[in-house]
Amino acid sequence: MTTSLQFKTNLNCESCVASVKPFLDDVPNIRDWEVDTATPDKILTVTGDSISPDSVTAAGAKAGFVATGDTRTVKSRSDAIAAAEVPKGVMYYPLLLLGTFLFGVVGLVEFRLGAFDSTRAMQNFMGAFFLSFAFFKLLDLHGFADFYRMYDVVAQRIPSYGYIYPFIELALGAAYTAGIQPTAVNLTTLVVMSVSSIGVIQSVLKKRRIRCACLGTVFNLPMSTVTLVEDGLMIAMAAAALLGIGH
Repeated sequence: MTTSLQFKTNLNCESCVASVKPFLDDVPNIRDWEVDTATPDKILTVTGDSISPDSVTAAGAKAGFVATGDTRTVKSRSDAIAAAEVPKGVMYYPLLLLGTFLFGVVGLVEFRLGAFDSTRAMQNFMGAFFLSFAFFKLLDLHGFADFYRMYDVVAQRIPSYGYIYPFIELALGAAYTAGIQPTAVNLTTLVVMSVSSIGVIQSVLKKRRIRCACLGTVFNLPMSTVTLVEDGLMIAMAAAALLGIGH
């Protein structure tokens, strides 16, 4: 039976969680894990089949942290998730609302100009997208970097990339809005978003219950296929612009 084990730890922040991540990911039989750093005991919850508590403790020790031992075994994974599950419409409401606003603004601009131009519309949407997402990330740059490091393949190896990434989005947004060097900007978007999507795909395939940092730390959005669609949309638009689709 699939069960969840809980451990007391000294994982005090998201940077600590990011540090222990590769070690916990290598523990056999663990399907999912998460740390609640807001609780006094910094509870680590691991879920899977026939998990050895000693292997979890050893993984923490390898990363330089302490897991004091199994504190209790909770119910099956399905029961545990059901008890804490939030309706998906509520979780994704901020992201869906922002997307609706962005599409609406682009539509109004095209309406004002009197004729719909798909290339211009995509450029304006991508500019508004990157500027909006950079804004939310920059509200708490340090917090975003901590969360981003938990799943992004570049930030895991180069932690400073988490602090740079929002400024990359800011620069891309400004370039799209101003119409600067469209070919170079679309190529950059294609590369940046493709690399970013690798970590998202890995997390989605592993069904990890971690927080998505796409809107920074302002909203508690779970990592899911919705995040992958968001990245895929930018990749598709950049590719379409490079291929001249819509001209």
